[in-house]
Amino acid sequence: MKSTTIAPTHPLADGRTSAAPLVQALRGDRPGRTPVWFMRQAGRSLPEYREVRQGTDMLEACLRPELASEITLQPVRRHGVDAAVFFSDIVVPLKLAGVGVDIEPGVGPVMDQPYRTADDVAGLVSRALDPAALDPIREAVALTVAELGTTPLLGFGGAPFTLAAYLVEGRPSRDHLAARTLMHADPATWDALVTWTADLTGAFLRAQVEAGASAVQLFDSWAGSLSLADYTARVAPASTRALAYVADTGVPGIHFGTGTEHLLPAMRSVLVSAGITDHAVGVDYRTPLDEAAALLPGVPLQGNIDPALLGAPWEVLEAHVRDVVARGRKAEAHVVNLGHGVPPDTDPTVLTRVVELVHSL
Repeated sequence: MKSTTIAPTHPLADGRTSAAPLVQALRGDRPGRTPVWFMRQAGRSLPEYREVRQGTDMLEACLRPELASEITLQPVRRHGVDAAVFFSDIVVPLKLAGVGVDIEPGVGPVMDQPYRTADDVAGLVSRALDPAALDPIREAVALTVAELGTTPLLGFGGAPFTLAAYLVEGRPSRDHLAARTLMHADPATWDALVTWTADLTGAFLRAQVEAGASAVQLFDSWAGSLSLADYTARVAPASTRALAYVADTGVPGIHFGTGTEHLLPAMRSVLVSAGITDHAVGVDYRTPLDEAAALLPGVPLQGNIDPALLGAPWEVLEAHVRDVVARGRKAEAHVVNLGHGVPPDTDPTVLTRVVELVHSL
């Protein structure tokens, strides 16, 4: 491995996770076992998660290190997945920077106000994230890595556009019209906003990596609402800035968005521009992996089981998983995942069967 800034005791540096199937796949190899993990695997579908979360709201749970670590470990114990994904939320850095934000059940992140004017944004970007505010994140990651052994921990963060969209809209939105309007009506204010959210996410990612995460994923949940021109001009530079925070560590990176078939090559370019040498592009359930592989020759892919099929009869789901794995063979390497997150009403035994099936293939 090339010289990096991670500590000698980091799991990638001391060899604990350097040969893990997930890490090998993200480096473009085909390990003996196809790796699989699930977005939102640490969470609502598990009865043990619901038990430990009783009486604790989401953001509080994210910032209690022992609780966040326990929740992160639960799906590894239950399903035998090839990676743990750090239990947190993309808006945690906003909260740590002093933004009034809450996660309303059944709704999602809701801000104390929409931030839509130059003055609104100027007030936001004047706030600096105190590095000490990330101590609960570092502690939770360290606790988790100590328990995982050879299983890698995947750190994650929200892409600058998605965080900015929540701030401008004030809450989840179907079309992100206010955010896209600001992008064009006041480009300077928009650029200041996504630069600030990029720095928040970058610091969040780096804290996870320095504490022991073996790879990172940047989630751009709402990038699919953008045209290629808008993404390239007004969003990609900020995503590059966020990922560049961990480029010198040498950890692999994954870039994922929903509804982004038209953006896949541009999203890959963000990884390259940021200096993330080993990387994969996440593909949602709308785009078959062989088609994505044609758009991204020589690039490892992640995806893309349709979450809706987790509730279908097993023979239907099994055929779909086999098809996903077969199409994934067209890519340089393949990490099996869902094409979005685990639905909260998913039967956990189904996820375990999917892991066993993928490993058998």
